[in-house]
Amino acid sequence: MKQKIVFATNNAHKLEEVAAILGESYEVMSLREIGCEADIPETADTFAGNALQKAQYVKEHFGYDCFADDSGLEVDALDGAPGVFSARYSGGGSEENMTKLLHNLTGKSERGAQFRTVIALLIGSDTHLFEGIVRGTIIEERRGEGGFGYDPIFVPDGYDKTFAELGSEVKNRISHRAQAVEKLAIFLNETK
Repeated sequence: MKQKIVFATNNAHKLEEVAAILGESYEVMSLREIGCEADIPETADTFAGNALQKAQYVKEHFGYDCFADDSGLEVDALDGAPGVFSARYSGGGSEENMTKLLHNLTGKSERGAQFRTVIALLIGSDTHLFEGIVRGTIIEERRGEGGFGYDPIFVPDGYDKTFAELGSEVKNRISHRAQAVEKLAIFLNETK
């Protein structure tokens, strides 16, 4: 029998990606599937804190073992900004966020950055954290049509194309989220 576990998201793409990595042993359920309609707050100042907030909300209100993630872009020359504010950096959408980021990097030669994901898992009475990081460089102009967020301006180390140009198959294999989910999957499959 499949073990049920909740992923604190309603993002269909993320659910599909995670379910594929976790394999046949787990039934991954979304917030919608357990009847959670709440807009769970993310008010912590770290990715781990936000992920824990979401997972704890589900565990406390619905009783399910649960995991949640938070992720974003950290730019070296901007002291780690936009960080936990990545999705709402400009107050607008992805285009506005990229415009603000590129503006804030004007004249800066240091363009190193990283995407970071932290997954918080609450299983039984235990809490576990899993992290994935992909280093890269912020380029000066957008390239590529795929992806979302900052993908058109982020070139991962070891590649000459942006995440947007690499396509979802390559990105999903090397991304920060893929790394964190892989660690989660190994842990879950070893402990069941």
